[in-house]
Amino acid sequence: MSVLRIETAEVFAPLLAPAPYKGAWGGRGSGKSHFFGEALIEDCLSEPGDFGAGLRSVCIREVQKDLAQSSKALIEAKLSRFGLGEKDGFKVFRDVIQTPGDGLMIFKGMNDYTSESVKSLEGFKRAWWEEAQTATQHSLNLLRPTIMRINGAQCWFSWNARRKTDPVDVMFRGPEIPTGAVVVRANWRDNPFRSEQLEQERLDCLRMQPDQYDHIWEGGYITLAAGAYFARGLADCRTQGRIGKVAADPLMTLRAYWDIGGTGAKADACAIWIVQFVGKEVRILDYYEAQGQPLAVHATWLRDRGYGKALCVLPHDGATHDKVYQVSYESALREAGFDTQVVPNMGAGAANARIEAVRRIFPAIWFNEDTTEGGREALGWYHEKKDEARGIGLGPNHDWASHGSDAFGLMAIDHAQQPATLSSAPLKYKRLVR
Repeated sequence: MSVLRIETAEVFAPLLAPAPYKGAWGGRGSGKSHFFGEALIEDCLSEPGDFGAGLRSVCIREVQKDLAQSSKALIEAKLSRFGLGEKDGFKVFRDVIQTPGDGLMIFKGMNDYTSESVKSLEGFKRAWWEEAQTATQHSLNLLRPTIMRINGAQCWFSWNARRKTDPVDVMFRGPEIPTGAVVVRANWRDNPFRSEQLEQERLDCLRMQPDQYDHIWEGGYITLAAGAYFARGLADCRTQGRIGKVAADPLMTLRAYWDIGGTGAKADACAIWIVQFVGKEVRILDYYEAQGQPLAVHATWLRDRGYGKALCVLPHDGATHDKVYQVSYESALREAGFDTQVVPNMGAGAANARIEAVRRIFPAIWFNEDTTEGGREALGWYHEKKDEARGIGLGPNHDWASHGSDAFGLMAIDHAQQPATLSSAPLKYKRLVR
């Protein structure tokens, strides 16, 4: 009798015992996919199923246009490496793999399923979701109750963390996780089987893309998009220790810089940065963002956070009157008791002017870490929209990150217009000779 020997990195040992949900997340080079691919083959060999039937399993991605995007090639390579074939019950077809005991392994994109078609997965006892950071909440809600109908069924997830709001991260790294779930973090250093070439690739990334290294190799969330306007400035803030605990100066003016949103589910978000100019320092104290809420909600946040006396600095459209009620953000905020100021329209090229103003003052910026995370995420994502076919830049991309970035740019423009403060002016002195 032959024995199949599978070497497993220690980091994955907690995932070897049966569990309804298993998750492994981290950066590249950790061996997550290899572990789950090997585990799936092992379960196909050992799982007799009901009435002696073989294991039925599905390998999933959110979007799978063809089998080249699936885990099928990895499974085939593992079968070849282990010397498993038809004599052992495995037979590879174009789009499926037959497994021992008339079992079946299929490869699907979850976005192809509906509430009706997902029923075709009933009776499957293993579901492995690769690249699960792209999973939508809708797809998760379809899959979980379908697979979990059978006692002993398991759902596996492997992913490289992207954003903490991604459904798979909320599911496995949030305050509430599924009952019985086992989750591990695995990175390159946990993989004793990594090649010298892979190690060199990691070192090259550290040297050539330091702003992307933490996300790519250490499993950190994306905080800096490749090519983002402010990627270098944010990376410098982190490495130079300018992201930490930053306190307000009680003697200096609090300033609230706005990007005006609107009401309704599809309206642009309202973003507010709380800032102080203290000598040569630009202290970023707090960040707020909300979508579809009335002005009263934003004003309440300011008061509740102790910013009731902040100077509200608005973009030029803050002075625009509503066509029906003849009010503007400026007049409404003044009516609510806030001091307000409107920065004039900068005309054509305003977006690029804001970007350059931010870049100029980044060496002076200090972020309060705990209260500005959402805003820093927006700054790290704000990037140019491109026509990839022609390689032409089309200006700043208007997406979720643009609102916080526009408000930050307004702050930089206003800072450039401020008179030199006493602490930043040249020191004047007179020598006394006795």
